[in-house]
This record gives sequence, structure tokens and C-alpha cells, in this order.
Amino acid sequence: MMDSVADEANSGSAETPAAADPGTVFSALAEIIYQGSESSHIYAAICVAATLVVTGCDHASLLVRRDGRYVTVGASDSIAQRIDDMERTAGDGPCVDAIEEETPQIETDLTAPNQWPQLAARMVAETPCAGRWGSASWSTSGKPVRSTCSATRPNVFDTESAGQAIVLASFASVAINAVASGEDVSTLRRGLLSNREIGKAVGMLMMLYGVDEQAAFSILRRYSQDLNIKLADVARTVIESRGKPMFGRSEQR
Repeated sequence: MMDSVADEANSGSAETPAAADPGTVFSALAEIIYQGSESSHIYAAICVAATLVVTGCDHASLLVRRDGRYVTVGASDSIAQRIDDMERTAGDGPCVDAIEEETPQIETDLTAPNQWPQLAARMVAETPCAGRWGSASWSTSGKPVRSTCSATRPNVFDTESAGQAIVLASFASVAINAVASGEDVSTLRRGLLSNREIGKAVGMLMMLYGVDEQAAFSILRRYSQDLNIKLADVARTVIESRGKPMFGRSEQR
């Protein structure tokens, strides 16, 4: 099902492929999860979804640390898998460092001087990619997972990309964990909706205030705690007010 969505999105010209409708992508992804597909198939579908809904992402993978090793549990294609192999060989890179430092890492132009020269040199020489991003994190069965995006063009990852990646990560996390815990479909759909709204609100705050993912989430959580409002309701208010909510006298500090 996800392959058919990808084919439709790529039906445009090679230079400007048509953008996939996020709602269609999420629906297809949810159907794969609801069907109880094997975890490897679900992870691969999440990676394909990233290439469809995250601006600038041409290749995507999911990396997890297990017993001190970095393991690719899903990839959109062989190029994404190969780049993960390069990071493991180099011992560092945006995704490995994102896991170690627990914060997103990005290099929008690998052809320019950067903090990962060994990895950058190999990626530019051996793959079509010129940008790399260890982005939104989530967890399943208690294991943290870091999503990674690679771009064929430099300088395409931005705050919009960050917001889109957060939405996808939130969607995938709540869906997989809900299915694993045996929640019914109606409960799962409510969870997916609220988490998608939280992801959108975080991305919007990142873009408007120039803060990172953690700081944006802290803003939402502060509103929620100070005003005793559910986090999902705070997120919905942020979205409806286009990132500038007014909760009585409370305002952005």
C-alpha cells in the first residue's frame, strides 16, 4: 500500500516530484500497523513515509542502539542502508551523534567543511546525497529509535522539515506502542490524532521562535502544567492560533 502512495507521489517530473498528501500517507501507514505487519515491514513503511512527507528527505532510515551497537531496523532503500553503514564505520555522524547526545544533529551541506569530514567525504563520493540529518526520536518497547533523513540536494532541510519529521515520529510511536499493548482501533485513532496535533504544534513553535525540538516541547508542557490543561488541548490551541496562543494572561516568555 505504501509503495502505491510513493509511486503516485513520484509521478511528476524528476526535478520536481509531486508532493504526497500527508493524510493519504498517514492513512496508508496506519493501515499497515493495524494489520499487525511484522516490525521490519512497519519500520520500512515509516521510512518510505518520511521520504513522502518530510521536505527534502530523499532517503530515510531508523537507527537504534542495542547492546552498545548501532542497528538499522528500517530503511527506505539501499542508499539509506548504505549511509547508515558508513556512519557505523566512521563511528560518528548526524544519526550516531543524535543518539549519543539525545538531540537532533544536522548537516545541510556535506560538500562544505563540517564536523563529520570522514563521513561527508564518503557520502559525497559514493552516494548521490549532499545533506544528512539525525532528526526526531521516538521509542518502542522501551528502546529509543532515531530517524535519519538524507537529501540529494544541499541546504534543503529547514524548520518545516523538522516539524514534519516530529509529526511522523509521534504518529509512528503512538501507533506501534498502542498496537503492542493491545489497544483497540478506536482508542488508537484518538491517540494518533492527539499526538499528530502535538507534533504539529512543536514544529510550529520551532519555526516561529527559532528554538529546538526540546525547547518547543517544554513550552507546550509549561502551558499544560501552569494552566492544568491537557497537552493535546494546548497543542490544538497553538495550532488554531498559528503558534501564538493566548491563555488568559499567560503568554510566551
